Amino acid sequence: MLKTARVAVDGALYHFDREYTYLVPESMASTLRPGCRVRVNFGAGNLRRQGMVLQVLEEELPDSHRVKPILEQLDETPLLNEEGLMLLRYLKEQTFCTWFDGVRLLVPAGLGIVFKTLYAATGKKGVELSCRQQEIVDYVKKAKAPVGEERLTIGFGLEGNELEELVALGVLEKLEQSSRKLLDEKVTMVRLLDGWEDLKLTPKQKKAAQFLAEHESVSLRELCYYTGVTRSVAEALQSKGAVDFYDHVVFRNPYGDVKPEPSSAVILNEMQQRAFQTLSALLEHPEKPALLYGVTGSGKTQVYLSLIERCLRMGKAAMVLVPEISLTAQTLETFHSRFGGQVAVLHSGLSLGERMDEWRRIKEGQAQIVLGTRSAVFAPVRNLGLLVIDEEQEHTYQSDKTPRFHARDIARLRCRYHKALLLLASATPSVESYHAAQTGRYELVELGQRYGSQPLPQVEIVDMRQGENLSDTPSLSLLLREELLYNLERGQQSILLLNRRGHSTLVRCSTCGEVAGCPSCSVSLTYHAANDALLCHYCGYQTPRIARCPSCGSEMIRLSGAGTQRLEEELKEVFPAARILRVDMDTTMSKFSHEKLFSAFAAGEYDIMIGTQMVAKGLNFPNVTLVGVLNTDQSLYNNDFRSFERTFSLLTQVVGRCGRGKLGGRAIIQTYSPENPIIELAAAQDYKTFYQEEILSRKLHLYPPFCTMVGIGFSGTEQSATYQAANAFLEQFRSVAAASYRDLPLRMLGPVPADVFKAAGRYRYKLLLKCNNNSRTRALLHTMLEWFYTTQKQVSIFVDMHYDGN
Repeated sequence: MLKTARVAVDGALYHFDREYTYLVPESMASTLRPGCRVRVNFGAGNLRRQGMVLQVLEEELPDSHRVKPILEQLDETPLLNEEGLMLLRYLKEQTFCTWFDGVRLLVPAGLGIVFKTLYAATGKKGVELSCRQQEIVDYVKKAKAPVGEERLTIGFGLEGNELEELVALGVLEKLEQSSRKLLDEKVTMVRLLDGWEDLKLTPKQKKAAQFLAEHESVSLRELCYYTGVTRSVAEALQSKGAVDFYDHVVFRNPYGDVKPEPSSAVILNEMQQRAFQTLSALLEHPEKPALLYGVTGSGKTQVYLSLIERCLRMGKAAMVLVPEISLTAQTLETFHSRFGGQVAVLHSGLSLGERMDEWRRIKEGQAQIVLGTRSAVFAPVRNLGLLVIDEEQEHTYQSDKTPRFHARDIARLRCRYHKALLLLASATPSVESYHAAQTGRYELVELGQRYGSQPLPQVEIVDMRQGENLSDTPSLSLLLREELLYNLERGQQSILLLNRRGHSTLVRCSTCGEVAGCPSCSVSLTYHAANDALLCHYCGYQTPRIARCPSCGSEMIRLSGAGTQRLEEELKEVFPAARILRVDMDTTMSKFSHEKLFSAFAAGEYDIMIGTQMVAKGLNFPNVTLVGVLNTDQSLYNNDFRSFERTFSLLTQVVGRCGRGKLGGRAIIQTYSPENPIIELAAAQDYKTFYQEEILSRKLHLYPPFCTMVGIGFSGTEQSATYQAANAFLEQFRSVAAASYRDLPLRMLGPVPADVFKAAGRYRYKLLLKCNNNSRTRALLHTMLEWFYTTQKQVSIFVDMHYDGN
């Protein structure tokens, strides 16, 4: 019997991406376990690749001489435990990614392995070399350590296989070195050794030793600071055998400087207490997920915070997901004040080192609560008891890059593994989640009133088609301008939502009608006043503002379509004394910018906050009594089946940002479609009526939750080739389905151009498949992907099992 390992290999193409068998050398027999990374030879060319061990087996191999051995074990202990490997397999089978696409999602980038090729001189003599070859060998000889390939290539301007030729001649030796991409943050520590009293020490050395005798071990910096000695004194103690130096790994804490204010005791009202008791029973016996549905301002957060406390008392860990980094700021402040250092944070705004250390702190059980955005759902939490998805309806929980997973599915899988409670929370649940609650698959828990019996905001719908409603400020109706002035005079705050960043969304020649467009994308460029440039919001292309039309030479260039920058300008003209805060992608690029901006607004440093959808949900500012919604119509008429749901959710959520304190709230919705029932229902905060109408439409037209919508995307640099590849896939799909999968209910639509037909120089088409998500359907799609990758070389493809309409 031989010990073997099933290994997933990095860099394998999809149709070659499988579990490969490698021999486990005797030197690794006792240490190699599933979840460890290894270095292996891969393919006919024996390319050195990184691998992840999925299984370790003992088996008979008739052709064992043909099985390659593992070259190196890269991890002393497994990076992925049993659950991590289960999640990896789920990603591979359910999202059609490669094994290592999944590994990169589960393991922080800072723990990635970097391979480096080095060369050392062998000392072999009697080999005839050219002058150039001799120069290279002499350089390597003089070096104190092996020299990197990149350093030699750049330094000598090497081309081709010159280094390999020197290896073949035996004068250079080729070495492979592996190292962590990011090293640990370490502190040098000093500890006292037995027998120090018998040593002859100077007064300073004795002072330092006595200090250590009182404190066991301290950092070298602390020793020098508190005793007044220098590093040389400590080093002298080390040379005499009185002390020992050792490294202590220190986790980088992104919020280490935060000193939270202690939170006051939270008293749940009667309605919240009933919800808490129902959820507490589910926490102890989690038979199914729960949906906490409550109107905006009803105190859902306080309910699940109390539930987290209950979870911790049970000796279990908790995880809370939020849809955007902007929500992490206020939520984190609440969590820190209530739970202190028990909280770990994971989101893309942290540095590689900070993310890596937070991940390790969670893995080692040093944090019992995890707070983060979508990818935090993979955090290596031990003994999970509760997983909360706040604002669960948000599309940001769906990944739009490989692996294309939905955080809700991963959360459901993890809760099943840990026998934990999955709690979804929202004032506007997704249609699928509310349907699951209505049909008994989820437990429905409701909060029907605002906390403290505060009334819902009074909402005015302003018809922007009527001239009498307009003011001389283009973006503001007369009513909204008057209400903003009212708030400014009384020291109350206001929020304005305009879901368009930049200054002007359209730059057009008034003479010939030419629109400034991106050369690489089929979209118009947006003018940004901050840097006086035209930007593409898809590929990042940037060009200076044009003064003359490139087509006809006219100087009649018109800017239209207001964005957040233009709205900011207009407000400063109308209210010159007002303190205005703009929150969009352009103002929140720096680290911790969300925290700083929202904290400043909460502290009353600004009167009006304008922003994109990141200001529309989850935020709590008691002094905000007015919300204005501008340009609501655009999202109503998007080309996807969720456009009504998303518009209703956005309007309901942003209206709910006001009137959350002691003062009442007012909201003004500006629209060119005031008769649209979605706007009226959102103004009334009437989710149940919206759901009843929407679920009937979904059932009639066969949309989720009555089917699974699968998006199959194609992209290529040539339009015709991309379209032909999409059609070829369709024809092959029909053929394979008719031959082997006639039992499956399938409905294929397309191919049609994607909503943004060209992005970053690539043309895009899509097919839409209505089906049931089961193992047979996934097997069919897997077969199709393997066929596509072996027949189509110029066109890329992806399969998204959670197509959301975009």
